[in-house]
Amino acid sequence: MLDSPEAPRCEILSDATNVWDASQLPTPATSIHDGKPKRRISQCDETPTKKPRLLVAESSNGALDVDVDMDDVVVKRRGSRRTVFRMMGLASNGYPAEPHRMLLPSRNILQSFVSSHTSDVFKCHSRTVDSFVTPPYACAYSNEAKRGGVPLLAVATEQGSIHILDTTKRKEWDCEPARVTLEPHENGVFDVKWNADDTLLATASGDKSTRISSVETQQLLSILDGHTSTVKCVAWDPAHRDLLTTGGRDGMLCLYDMRVNNLSDEDEIAARSAVLTITAAHGQDKVAGGRRKVRPLPRGITNILYPDDRPHGLVSSGSFDGILHYWDLRLPSDKSSKRSPKKPSYKPLFSSTMDPTTFHGARCRGITGMSQGSGPSAGLLFALGADSRLHIYSYPTLTPVRTESHPNLQTNSFYVRLATSPCGRWLASGSTSRAGSLFLFDISNAGRVAPSYGKGADEPISPTVRFGGQSGEIGAVDWASDMVASCTDDGTVRIWRPDLEVYQNCISNSEERKWDWFWST
Repeated sequence: MLDSPEAPRCEILSDATNVWDASQLPTPATSIHDGKPKRRISQCDETPTKKPRLLVAESSNGALDVDVDMDDVVVKRRGSRRTVFRMMGLASNGYPAEPHRMLLPSRNILQSFVSSHTSDVFKCHSRTVDSFVTPPYACAYSNEAKRGGVPLLAVATEQGSIHILDTTKRKEWDCEPARVTLEPHENGVFDVKWNADDTLLATASGDKSTRISSVETQQLLSILDGHTSTVKCVAWDPAHRDLLTTGGRDGMLCLYDMRVNNLSDEDEIAARSAVLTITAAHGQDKVAGGRRKVRPLPRGITNILYPDDRPHGLVSSGSFDGILHYWDLRLPSDKSSKRSPKKPSYKPLFSSTMDPTTFHGARCRGITGMSQGSGPSAGLLFALGADSRLHIYSYPTLTPVRTESHPNLQTNSFYVRLATSPCGRWLASGSTSRAGSLFLFDISNAGRVAPSYGKGADEPISPTVRFGGQSGEIGAVDWASDMVASCTDDGTVRIWRPDLEVYQNCISNSEERKWDWFWST
């Protein structure tokens, strides 16, 4: 029955009770606080609720019988397994800027990395008859491998070849999987990178060019010109699949657009020029004054990377000092400079305010490798200096945060690189020592260290794990989801995987297992 027009109406979402006269509301009884928590009083006829779980019965003939009496169903909640990897994964979701929250140390996991002499070693075969192997210069895992897919590793060599290796774990008696070999250059390749969908490979070479090759057809697709010296590094734009940037020893940053073709269709291989060129990105060397005019030489570019949170930004490092530059590729020009209107002057959006390579010496040193953090190390940039130290920068301000070192770490060569793991907890670095040392750092607490924990500016966040046994310098390193690859001058690529059982066996029987495995020292 509808209400009469004279009946009072309550507004929606208004404070109201079922008692019209507020004075008739009963007064609540005074509760006695005895310090004990209150419990809900259950009624006599109340039965505890259970979440039914169907139990599928199996008959004698193997068929499934789904007609199960619901009265006999017993519900039991299954708890999650509290493994070390699960606890570390849950703890890694914390914000890295929290100074009073430390993640669990993972040095024991890093120590458990081992490498087999038979199933974890790959050789870079030479193209000439005078040698059997050739030194590898760079390596890069595919994006699918970093997400847990098939671990395809692209290895660039001194002779200009690219070997695509399948580093899936195999038995010692299994033969090596078939590899794919590309030959895009006749000179050494100093950097190799996969595009976003792992269909193209960009290679930076000493022949002053960057070339794009197809992984599926193994054909050379295009040649990128514009540099006047060796191209040292290349990086694909993760937000725009047709854009990539290169940096060279000539101090130039060149931006290429794969949609722009500068030559006619009659050419067999498309050649493309840079759509944007930044000269002397990290300054020029000072020349002593005199009567003879000497043209100053630009300082080389050693590393470039695209930050994950800014699609139009680019961070670069140089060979002269530890100053990092951040470039906005949409508006890189400096309008205040009017000396040469035909050639605009390009300036970085902001740069590092201090040079961390001068903290332990008067002379500045360059940066040999650079990588960005993710997960627990997000918001940090890691740079390997020529002063044999690992420098940590805060992003996006590019301010030096702290410095890590190891007594046996030597990085006085620009061939040494570093790489962060896909989980963002670990970092791998090569070394120029003849002992063939690989170093693994735990960087999960790099952004959480505070003075309240008693750690000084030079005290390491976590003890570094060193792996020896390889002969020659270790230059290129890279991570997949559960493995790390290291390249040495002896022409071999070695894969390291975590295996606690094998590691404990190697420690207990070191004299016997040293003929089959390498482990941490």
